[in-house]
Amino acid sequence: MPGSRRAAVLVVATLLAATLVPVLARQAERAALRPEEVEVTDEALRAVVGDYTREAGVRSLERELGRLLRKVATRIAAGEAATPVRIDADDVRTWLGRPRFFFEAADRTSVPGVVTGLAVTGAGGDVLFVEATVADGPEGLTLTGQLGDVMKESAEIALSYVRSHAAKLGIEPDAFRGKRFHVHVPAGAVPKDGPSAGVTITTALVSLLRDVPVRAVVGMTGEVTLQGRVLPIGGVRQKVLAAHRAGLTEVVLPMRNGPDLEDVPEEIRSVMQFHLATEIAEVLAPAFGSASDDGARPDEEEAADVMAAA
Repeated sequence: MPGSRRAAVLVVATLLAATLVPVLARQAERAALRPEEVEVTDEALRAVVGDYTREAGVRSLERELGRLLRKVATRIAAGEAATPVRIDADDVRTWLGRPRFFFEAADRTSVPGVVTGLAVTGAGGDVLFVEATVADGPEGLTLTGQLGDVMKESAEIALSYVRSHAAKLGIEPDAFRGKRFHVHVPAGAVPKDGPSAGVTITTALVSLLRDVPVRAVVGMTGEVTLQGRVLPIGGVRQKVLAAHRAGLTEVVLPMRNGPDLEDVPEEIRSVMQFHLATEIAEVLAPAFGSASDDGARPDEEEAADVMAAA
């Protein structure tokens, strides 16, 4: 398990610890296993959380643990395993097969024009990758990925903002002449809509036109206006949890969503950095700069003031 992902699932498993003890006991009993016959280590639990579940609650986790323990019981009954059976992180794949989920932000965002966004789905929060490219052709914008009307409008707004503020963004004005842009959000079979991808699409276009990749540890969400203002969105708790689960360590949020961070467990807030933005410039700074850049995020006092004022 890569280091960033290990750090991400560590807190999740710790948060679930109080729930996992009775869950393990219940599933062991259903598999006709005595407590002394099997030991599932903390590292194994973290591997199950990180690689085999992506659900807001614990039902999927309980299902996977039950499947694992039933296989252990079968092997013991068949005389193929001696008790006690110890299951560590390296053993999980043997029992549950190849991981169902992969955390690919570092690989996907290694090229210009790809940015990690945050969304809310039926299974809770999730990350999505917004990809932008450009080619010679009729000037305009092509959108793919089964996007809804609101998300399409967000993409149009993003392109209009970048075009009209090209000089300020360090982009040559003629970069748009005779060019057609294409914005795609993978997982094309899954419908996507809502305004919260506005900052992500804007950042993807800026990354593409600057020919500079964004930092792989950063995820973002927020609506953008034609003037470059960043407006609040919903689902902050779910989105932050998804970012953490995916191994991201920094999240860009609208300034007005600062108070919503109180809904995020302290154990997760303490290991993540949040950049609260009122305009696109405050989104682009952490996306392209280093984590220690001055001005990369509002300082903690400013964020606290926002929470206090809510």
